[in-house]
Amino acid sequence: MNTMRQALYKTLQLLALASALLLTAAANADVLQDIKPLQDRWAEVNYSISDEQKEAAFSALLEQANAVVAANPDKAEALIWRGIIKSSYAGAKGGLGAMSLADGSKADLEAALQLDSQALQGSAYTSLGVLYYKVPGWPIGFGSDKTAKLMLEKALTINPQGIDPNYFYAEFLTQKRDYKAAMGYIEKARQAPPRPERQTADQGRLQEITALEAKIAKKLKR
Repeated sequence: MNTMRQALYKTLQLLALASALLLTAAANADVLQDIKPLQDRWAEVNYSISDEQKEAAFSALLEQANAVVAANPDKAEALIWRGIIKSSYAGAKGGLGAMSLADGSKADLEAALQLDSQALQGSAYTSLGVLYYKVPGWPIGFGSDKTAKLMLEKALTINPQGIDPNYFYAEFLTQKRDYKAAMGYIEKARQAPPRPERQTADQGRLQEITALEAKIAKKLKR
């Protein structure tokens, strides 16, 4: 009798675990579906419209991202994309008025790390690294090359072949005038596997890779 009860208990445990896994998979599928329009529109705004139109376009996209986060408050993926959009909006806005957006981006990305540091192949680390080397340092902002390096290297640990972590680490190294090392990461970025359903983003990033590669090659010839 005890053996039968133990078997039944184990069966119920397995069923509960399977149900939990199915629910998690469904929730993850939902948030990925929800962020897809954000990804597509971000790529369009970032690479296909004029600089004069970008500020207004990113402002509107941020409203969409707010709705996605409200529908997925416990999902790192939603916070990552809102953080990316805030960061891009800050870049389009420029000046001291962009600092609140940069601060908001940092807060979203840090919250995403608390939920799931592996989400979207460590994209929160990549985006935080970019913020830390592009935002001014104290007393204006939170910028820090030391922290940027740590964040970008963590991103590469998670996604060593990814187009974004390799490109942005190359850009960071170029800023630090380590051109030889930067060229190595540019080559890795160029060889990165295509991202499913991210063709516009990949095409735009490859154009940036080509431009940075030319800049680095010119520096190395001097």
